Amino acid sequence: MEVHAVVTPNVRYKDVSDEKAGGATYTPPDLADFVAEWITRVADVKKGGSPLRVLDPALGDGELMLSLLSHLHPSLISSVEVCGFETDLEALEIARTRILGRFPTVMVNLTHGSFLEFVVDQVSPNEIGGLFQKEVTPLFDLIIANPPYVRTQIIGAHQAQLLAGQFGLTGRVDLYHAFLVGMAHVLKDHGIAGIIVSNRFMTTKGGGSVRQAIRTHFHIHHVWDFGDTKLFDAAVLPAVLLLERNSGSQSTPASFTSIYATSEEPTKQATTAISAVSQDGLVAISDGRRFEVKTGTLDISISADAVWRVATEAGDDWLAKVEKHTWGTFRNIGKIRVGVKTCADKVFIRTDWAEMPCSEKPELLRPLTTHHMARCFRARVAKKSRHILYPHESQNGVRKAVDLSKYPKSAAYFENHRSTLEGRTYVIEGGRKWYEIWVPQDPAGWDAPKLVFRDISEQPTFWIDLEGTIVNGDCYWLTCDRQEDSDLLWLAAAVANSTFIEAFYDHCFNNKLYAGRRRFITQYVERFPLPNPTLAGSRKIIALAKEIYESVDAGNVENSTHTLNSLIWEAFGLPIKEATR
Repeated sequence: MEVHAVVTPNVRYKDVSDEKAGGATYTPPDLADFVAEWITRVADVKKGGSPLRVLDPALGDGELMLSLLSHLHPSLISSVEVCGFETDLEALEIARTRILGRFPTVMVNLTHGSFLEFVVDQVSPNEIGGLFQKEVTPLFDLIIANPPYVRTQIIGAHQAQLLAGQFGLTGRVDLYHAFLVGMAHVLKDHGIAGIIVSNRFMTTKGGGSVRQAIRTHFHIHHVWDFGDTKLFDAAVLPAVLLLERNSGSQSTPASFTSIYATSEEPTKQATTAISAVSQDGLVAISDGRRFEVKTGTLDISISADAVWRVATEAGDDWLAKVEKHTWGTFRNIGKIRVGVKTCADKVFIRTDWAEMPCSEKPELLRPLTTHHMARCFRARVAKKSRHILYPHESQNGVRKAVDLSKYPKSAAYFENHRSTLEGRTYVIEGGRKWYEIWVPQDPAGWDAPKLVFRDISEQPTFWIDLEGTIVNGDCYWLTCDRQEDSDLLWLAAAVANSTFIEAFYDHCFNNKLYAGRRRFITQYVERFPLPNPTLAGSRKIIALAKEIYESVDAGNVENSTHTLNSLIWEAFGLPIKEATR
């Protein structure tokens, strides 16, 4: 099968780089016990004539399976058949020894190989048009799993496309996405699965097809988003899914619990982050860390691929008030774009252009905005300004590469770096000239006023660019579709930098990284709300945003910022609540 190169990494448990390549993340014993306990709490398993078939599709050294077996009633153990798949033979044999050492009466059926290949092999390789045109025979009563996390850039684009086609996925495919779909097709009807996954799929655009597949094939009992609890040594923000195989519609709402770090004063105590999720509110754990635990239901009121979030009565009331006072969203201003990506920054982007002799300095240099200049409302002046050699222009509304014969110094510079630039074979294979930037965006848009913002930051950091700079790929940018609507950018900057938008973000997207950092990506920011720009309150907001822009370099904008926050909360019909900063 072509998928072999994806799902059979050579050595999965040897060192850090191999773990990253194979997606190995050891499951902490207390998390394994948490998942196993919930599986056995929900599963209706009774001793009968048939073996109870339990599966771990990415067995590793067997930690999860041992937890599941230890939580089953002792009377069931002699009728259990343990099944597992593992691509690392050494780890597989360790798991076999551990399982039989503690549970010598169980039947053990472990496979040195790939679970995904096993699922694919249930269907004739000659079938065309997707893996699951023909139903796979369900085989397992219980599944416990921590499937490997391997992103597209590690899998490789070709193999990611193969996985996407075989498992009905779209967007940026992670290996664990395919595992989730595969498990849905081998679990018996009303069988229970407890799965540890990265929480990324719950909120990213690329995870939409996975969210849809889960809701199609499973009844969701509970979702726990363990956020920035640091349960793993690896930089993984884990979630636990408790699922029941059921292709019918979800008749009862799924429970959803999230836990994220907070600086607010706790009112409750717990021993660990895992035990803290049984409480609701502000919880301190024994190592001194503080978390906010939210428990509600999974919001599944909209499309099947919609972002997953905690829905609570108070939260839904809050959002309803915001909606009532919302005139439009950032999407209505214009299209949000990521900045340029050269794939050869050392050639295109430098801080020492000014040190070049005038006879050599390229004509096509443009000032560059990067996250190093990030500040609310107005970018900082960088100590060492970066410029980019930008060989693109717009003619009659069409982007094209410049004619280098008109720019001899730029042509000479590019010629000196030709081997490096031609090494980007994908540029040439894409029908582009060898000296082009891989993602140049719209050359006509750079001179317009624009809203620029960082991808990742603890607090939102949005600023207005009136300098005509080019935005680097570590930031996003937005211009008005209609230049006469440019005041909307100022209104957007005010809303985006407010404490209100932090609260809105946490209500809607439920997605933070370590240390409380949020991701400000297109699918989130385009949904940020705007009050009616014609109202008197909105005109005050716009005027005050412009005033802060002019004054920020001189400092003393704290009072203005506080007033602006008050106006924005008022514009959305809410009492002001200052976020802790």
